[in-house]
Amino acid sequence: MQPEGPIAPFSLSIKDLPWQIAWDKDKCTLCGRCTASCPVNAIELGVFRKRQVAPAVGILEAPENQYTLYYGIRQKTDPAYACVGCAMCNMVCPNDAIIPMHGDEIDKLRMHGDRGGQARRRGGRRNDPGSLLDQIKFIRISMLTDPALDAGRHEFELRTLLGRVLPPEQNLKFMAENGWTPPVREIYPLMIGGMSFGALSPNMWEGLQMGVAYLNEELGMPVRMCTGEGGCPPRLLRSRFLKYVILQIASGYFGWDEIIHAIPEMKEDPCAVEIKYGQGAKPGDGGLLMWYKVNKLIAAIRGVPEGVSLPSPPTHQTKYSIEESVAKMIQSMYMAWGFRVPVYPKISATTTSLAVLNNLTRNPYASALAVDGEDGGTGAAYNVSMNHMGHPIASNIRDCYLNLAKVGMQNEIPIIAGGGIGKTGNMAANAAALIMLGASAVQIGKYIMQAAAGCLGSETDRCNICNIGLCPKGITSQDPRLYRRLDVDQVAERVVDVFLAFDTELRKILAPLGRSTSLPIGMSDALGIADKNAAERLQINYVV
Repeated sequence: MQPEGPIAPFSLSIKDLPWQIAWDKDKCTLCGRCTASCPVNAIELGVFRKRQVAPAVGILEAPENQYTLYYGIRQKTDPAYACVGCAMCNMVCPNDAIIPMHGDEIDKLRMHGDRGGQARRRGGRRNDPGSLLDQIKFIRISMLTDPALDAGRHEFELRTLLGRVLPPEQNLKFMAENGWTPPVREIYPLMIGGMSFGALSPNMWEGLQMGVAYLNEELGMPVRMCTGEGGCPPRLLRSRFLKYVILQIASGYFGWDEIIHAIPEMKEDPCAVEIKYGQGAKPGDGGLLMWYKVNKLIAAIRGVPEGVSLPSPPTHQTKYSIEESVAKMIQSMYMAWGFRVPVYPKISATTTSLAVLNNLTRNPYASALAVDGEDGGTGAAYNVSMNHMGHPIASNIRDCYLNLAKVGMQNEIPIIAGGGIGKTGNMAANAAALIMLGASAVQIGKYIMQAAAGCLGSETDRCNICNIGLCPKGITSQDPRLYRRLDVDQVAERVVDVFLAFDTELRKILAPLGRSTSLPIGMSDALGIADKNAAERLQINYVV
């Protein structure tokens, strides 16, 4: 196929693209469904000229060239319209005539993704598919108790605490001095992490909320979901379902005018307030909702103009240290809800996590610490941030827990782990490993998008266009033509399925440990790994 214009420095052939469209002319009926459903317009209807040599009629006559025209599907080679491999064309094709195929060599597109002088931003997670968590094994089996041949036999409750858990004598002293005690919530150890109303489509966000409500009210599982930065719909703030929600405030303060104004009319307190300072996808950066998604509804909730990008500052501009943050931000959030709601910070996993944690130990207003590892992220982040910045969640959580143990405050400040949990599908095993390394709870984002709504993104850089509002499944799009593809009730049903399956698997892992009454937080003697260096770093058993 000849290029449509002059050959430019960014001109590519189909061979150079990471995803190449295989189209079967004989099966195709030219119905147009594939071109209509492609989120990035990577394919188009083309007119092709086919040359055939007609055999000579007589011995002395020369063969003739005959030309025929036919219509077909043509893949664009412009980097701006490169196929992302989502395979929506294959899903909608009635004749199975088209499918994207992954290239058999390193694609050249990554060298041309900086057209216009802009570094590449994308959704999804980092390209590296490896995971330290998947290498950890559970090696402690208590033969003097039930060996748990069937997880269904175990009726113990899986619960954890969110809030500052002071020793009894300190609790009484604090009550006498301040007239209140730090609030504590009993929650399920698996939480849905912060994905904002704006980053997710209305249908996806509502489906998650419906699933969480069903888990709480019908199944008795105290599952909680964080709103992410950007506020939430006014009707949720004034409903009884707010108690299942963790409200997040970040450096952009998007949506907080709506939240503050709704406090007098709230029927229930939120479960907690999370103050976001960092996230695993882009440590050191603020959040970013690109203009593609800022429609009239999102702009109204966030109190901004329509159609503009919404970057959050990399830090809270009025706070210059964690000491000042605890004194100002955390205390002010406590006061806003009459000291009834736990308030805690969320940070990126870095070597400075211990400095933040040490400061929190000295202030009873800090209810927990959420740490987001390098494998986290579902939103807009620079490629270089996702692939080269951050700290592995396993070692960072372990450092934090051991630091608390040194000062005798383990489990007093709950540590919430996030980032890469279930990255290869082993969510329950990853969560159990982090709990035994010291986490009191874990939170997921990308996994619930993949499981509940069928997200097509992968760690090998398939799809991952969450940031530009062209999600082919309608999960992260604000375009009604796209998000109407998503059935709210089916999303809620799948959320319930995910948590029920996780519950069974987690019981199967934890019951043989002989700890059937509480979560084995920090029970590292139950863990082993075949990597000697990793065993020494995490201070767990080296097994081969």
